[in-house]
Amino acid sequence: MILNTIFTNQRTGNHVQNIVSRTDFQRDFDRIIFSSAFRRLQNKTQVFPLPGSVFVHNRLTHSLEVSSVGRSLGSLAGEFIVQNFENELTEDSKNFYLYNLNNVIAAACLCHDIGNPAFGHSGEDAIASFFEKNESELKPKFTEKEWADLVNFEGNANAIRILTHKQTGKDEGGTQLTYTTLASIAKYPCEAIAKKKGHVNRKKFGFFQSEKQTFLNIANATKMIVESEEPAIFKRHPFVWLVEAADDICYNIIDMEDAHRLGIISTADCENLFMDLIQSVNEKDAKRSAEKLLLFSNKNERISYLRAKVINALINKSTELYQQHFSEIIDGTLNKALLDIFKSESESFQEVERFSIEKIYGHRSVVEIENAGYNVMYELLNHFIPPIIKEKSERKGFEKKALQLIPSQFIYEDGTVYEKVLGVLDFVSGMTDNFATDLYRKIKGIDIGMSM
Repeated sequence: MILNTIFTNQRTGNHVQNIVSRTDFQRDFDRIIFSSAFRRLQNKTQVFPLPGSVFVHNRLTHSLEVSSVGRSLGSLAGEFIVQNFENELTEDSKNFYLYNLNNVIAAACLCHDIGNPAFGHSGEDAIASFFEKNESELKPKFTEKEWADLVNFEGNANAIRILTHKQTGKDEGGTQLTYTTLASIAKYPCEAIAKKKGHVNRKKFGFFQSEKQTFLNIANATKMIVESEEPAIFKRHPFVWLVEAADDICYNIIDMEDAHRLGIISTADCENLFMDLIQSVNEKDAKRSAEKLLLFSNKNERISYLRAKVINALINKSTELYQQHFSEIIDGTLNKALLDIFKSESESFQEVERFSIEKIYGHRSVVEIENAGYNVMYELLNHFIPPIIKEKSERKGFEKKALQLIPSQFIYEDGTVYEKVLGVLDFVSGMTDNFATDLYRKIKGIDIGMSM
């Protein structure tokens, strides 16, 4: 029975079993919480510029909320699995699905954005564009697969690297998470040359060539279904749909609440969109919500209440869809995200998406930060990549000075050109918005002076 074999407490790195009060999957959650990569998310843009007089979501607060939703989805999914497959499950499996699947999903949700660079998707675009624009000079230095990694730079693949890669001077296995948690964040389990639109598991890619063997270990340990050995393509792990649903629920709804707090959209528009969405899932709940809403006079409190009701409605709908499509999820044939299935049948959800694209993601403040972020990230790469790909003996004085700005754990002088470049990308993609902006201003001579 496959449900007995798709999870494991095996970890990356040199893992020593200890007798502790926490399960291995609870330890995953705690390791992420205490990691520096997770802390840095507090100063990475979610949608709106940071900081301001109104405290909107950053990547860290978003990840915490996604984790909370994911824990609920994991609990409901675990109960469903045990109730429907009890006779086929081992005692260890029953225990896992009832008491630990929620911890796995919560931990995976916590780190699902950990590979995103500063300034979100514009940061990703800047990294990919740098290599595209310098193709004639740079491409000959890499293999076909290595070049595909760079020109398609992807936060999901970068997350696997951050969580598993051994940096110079540090321990093996990165954060040393269980293979189960790592498999749960692999939305696109294929290498870059295999990415293909129209395939839910290949829309983007899930690992760099540097982490290919690590990913193969993850896939093997969690019994991911092989779609192709060359290039390496896997079907999604069954837990991925839960992590993805939690993320989709939060960003679709929370971005609306942030936009309302900033005054970008009206209270009436936000209320109407949320009420329609609740109505489309549960008419009775919509009626109760409308009655309860009469008790609130504060506009922000009204929206916060409806936001909570919408999230609850979408958790229930996602759970329902997970159960309905469970056989397809297990055998890897489902080709749509759970919320995309709901969107195809819900006009109210489609309207939320249309409204968000028009009124929120196209708002001037959002576009400005995207433009600024793109330029900052591009110029940082332009400062560090040319010197790192040169032999040490060929570097000019100013190029040596440039590399002195990069901490030693990101320098791989004995590695290939690909490994050296990935080290720079580790440094730049790990920056917070503020750090990247400050460094940009300093190297451009905009801000000159003593700083600690």
